[in-house]
Amino acid sequence: MVSGKLSLSPLVGKIAELLAGKSVELGGIYLVGGAVRDGLLGWSSHDLDFVVNEDSLETGRKVADALGGAYFTLDEEFQVGRVVLTPENQPRQIFDFVKLQGKDLVDDLQNRDFSINAMAVSLAEMDTLIDPLGGASDLLQRRLNACSEESLRSDPVRVLRAVRMSAKYQLAIAPKTRQLIVESVPSLVDVSAERLRDELFKILDSPRPSASLRILDRLGAMEIILPEIAELKTVSHAPPHIYDLWEHTLHTVEGLEEILQLLDEHYVHDNQSGGDLFSGLVSQRLGRYRKQISAHMAEELVPERTARPLIFLAALLHDITKPAHLTVEEGGRIRFTGHEASGAEFAAHFGARLKLSRAEIHRLRRTIADHARPWYLAKLEAGPSKKAIYHFWRDNRDTGIDICLLELADLRGVYGYTLSKEIMEQHLDAVRTLLEGYFETPQLALPKALLDGNALIARLGIKPGPVVGEVLNALIEAQVEGEVQTREQALEFAAEYLSNLNEN
Repeated sequence: MVSGKLSLSPLVGKIAELLAGKSVELGGIYLVGGAVRDGLLGWSSHDLDFVVNEDSLETGRKVADALGGAYFTLDEEFQVGRVVLTPENQPRQIFDFVKLQGKDLVDDLQNRDFSINAMAVSLAEMDTLIDPLGGASDLLQRRLNACSEESLRSDPVRVLRAVRMSAKYQLAIAPKTRQLIVESVPSLVDVSAERLRDELFKILDSPRPSASLRILDRLGAMEIILPEIAELKTVSHAPPHIYDLWEHTLHTVEGLEEILQLLDEHYVHDNQSGGDLFSGLVSQRLGRYRKQISAHMAEELVPERTARPLIFLAALLHDITKPAHLTVEEGGRIRFTGHEASGAEFAAHFGARLKLSRAEIHRLRRTIADHARPWYLAKLEAGPSKKAIYHFWRDNRDTGIDICLLELADLRGVYGYTLSKEIMEQHLDAVRTLLEGYFETPQLALPKALLDGNALIARLGIKPGPVVGEVLNALIEAQVEGEVQTREQALEFAAEYLSNLNEN
């Protein structure tokens, strides 16, 4: 044991106090894992894991009842109970209570993944660190050590966890642990889709997912998770691209990291570090949408999975089918016609493989299917027209935000260090125009028709069917262009449009 002051979440003391008030023996309850590790780093934690000597399920129920939280039994066999608190305007708090595995606490800790996660604190002695494997020293020395030779062999998904922790905590992977990781990589094929998805999404939700993806690639793990990347490495782009397809993909992920950091609502510019031209222009043209973009990225499409890792998955997959669409025209021009549509379908199948929800698969598919659209709009000399803005948001709704951000990241991945100020401004202006329509002029981006289908049927004698939809769409476009502003004008327009249809 190593004694010392730990900066634990106040929630730990609160739970200890209420359990003591219910005559629960605190000496048999231990805070373990990530909350202890983060406590040594001075980080706050809203997810707490407890190991309990006796009845972990009953302990969890007592905590839930006392705090007014929801209680779930996650695993009856291993006695895993979960308490969920959802305080207003605060992050969700999750407390897991698990029955002690092994003959004692040390045995339990030795069967965990890495030493930095194999530390504990008894609720009876919260100023004393229980650290049988030297996790605190490893954290101080910035190294990642497996708890044992069986740590990764018994659970290969820990390969992904090792890479994520190495990147998040800036730890060097110890040589022996690295060898264990390499040996365990082939066994990733045996990991369930759900567990693979959860670890992959944690990587994609980290501050620098590109670093983890590069490490996974060097370890040979990426081609097990996503075998199709092997073909990306064999295809070179023509100018203005400066990277092959795989490097372009990784640089797109890096570009997205930079853009989301710049557009985070808590972003503070550091005058000491300066900043490149791209950063300055992104902040200048899009900075006023930081709050809206941050809220969009934090949206939970399913509980505990936000939109943020999903857009990184879209960046990873956006060009995945390009090799199948490679054509070389006379004169040597390289094209990948149709890769957006096939890439979207591949992404939908991959998302289904990972057991993503329908909402996630839909957003992933739409993001990839239309990821090049702002690129083409940026090439228009006058920029996106009112009708083009309406069509973009009509087709994509809130997924259009992801598309705009991915397009800018894609731009970064195409040009790299060769990206000029003129091209940057051209694309940023197009994206700003699109976002301005969505955030500031919804009557342009997502207008409501002055007439509905029932009114058209009643006033113009149209029979229900496709013609009603065609007239409504033409009417909305006329509204967007400013040609129609009142219900009377809308009726006149619809009657004239219908008359022209009948004549043709």
